[in-house]
Amino acid sequence: MEPQLLDTVADGIATVVIHHPAKRNAMTAGMWRALPPLLDRLAADPAVRALVLTGEGGTFCAGADISTLRGSPDEAQRLAVLAEEALAAFPKPTLAAIRGHCVGGGAQLAAACDLRFAREGALFGITPAKLGLVYPASSTRRLVSLVGPSTAKYLLFSGELIDAERALRTGLVDEVLREGELADRVEEFTRVLVSRSRLTQAAAKEFANGRTDRDAHWAEQARGSGDTAEGVAAFLERRPPRFTWPV
Repeated sequence: MEPQLLDTVADGIATVVIHHPAKRNAMTAGMWRALPPLLDRLAADPAVRALVLTGEGGTFCAGADISTLRGSPDEAQRLAVLAEEALAAFPKPTLAAIRGHCVGGGAQLAAACDLRFAREGALFGITPAKLGLVYPASSTRRLVSLVGPSTAKYLLFSGELIDAERALRTGLVDEVLREGELADRVEEFTRVLVSRSRLTQAAAKEFANGRTDRDAHWAEQARGSGDTAEGVAAFLERRPPRFTWPV
């Protein structure tokens, strides 16, 4: 099978699989180009309530396919940044499910997700210093916001890999699961996401990402959505809420 991004939608969850097992799911130029329109399509699908990004088999993503850097490193980096920004801007909750190596462009994609769950034994690294590349400013700022300046400098200056436990301590990942537990935990947690208010999630995502010009917009959305009344009623009636606000 050619290197590609595979996607499915089931029970409100879109799953995008990075599929390039011959090179540990390294991202080719074509795969970088394919991600933004794929995300646009999934964002527009009313059946999609959340998105999981993962890799084929036992590896998340070993980075960019180095062969793509031979011709035009600047173009390869531009494509990676466009894909990263499209993922960060996805209007619904996103979660990276990480096994094995999450390195270079793979770490760039994982950092662009809202949440990251990893299996024990996963390894993380950001490796431009091994290739003489300048890591993009936007990607650097996103990394610093996750792990702080010191850990970001450790990763960027050295290109060294860190294990899942250290990634958890520094904030690079949110949960670390034992062998065999990652898929079940991701399924369980995404069911929780699907059951919650999309209004709350969409507003919280914008606020957490630093947007400061939409307070009035979200206050108006809250007043007209009916989600608050439904949430309170469901709590008092001891039943699951039926939230209806659309993204």
